[in-house]
Amino acid sequence: QVQLVESGGDLVQPGGSLRLSCAASTSLFPFYTMAWYRQAPEKKRELVASITRGGSTNYTDSVKGRFTISRVNAENTVYLQMNSLKPEDTAVYYCNIGGALTIPDMNWGQGTQVTVSS
Repeated sequence: QVQLVESGGDLVQPGGSLRLSCAASTSLFPFYTMAWYRQAPEKKRELVASITRGGSTNYTDSVKGRFTISRVNAENTVYLQMNSLKPEDTAVYYCNIGGALTIPDMNWGQGTQVTVSS
């Protein structure tokens, strides 16, 4: 199974920034659409942003203009730059392939906690 290791989460004040990283243990990484997801307490996991193998990106409406997803295929790594953070961005953030929410028994990493609070 592919191992996904997320990092970079922290406690940050509203308006602050964080950069999340996700390292994937597969040589097939460059061929996958990759995505960031998040799960807030008592809420379902949701898609935040995705990036295709060619670099096309998509974002959920609530993060457009604030978050930027990027990837470095040579490093098997995907990033999420988060600016102008809001308390409602508080969640555990996960990376995975695109469409992971629709795949039964999908393997997930441990995630990284992002807390936005003053």
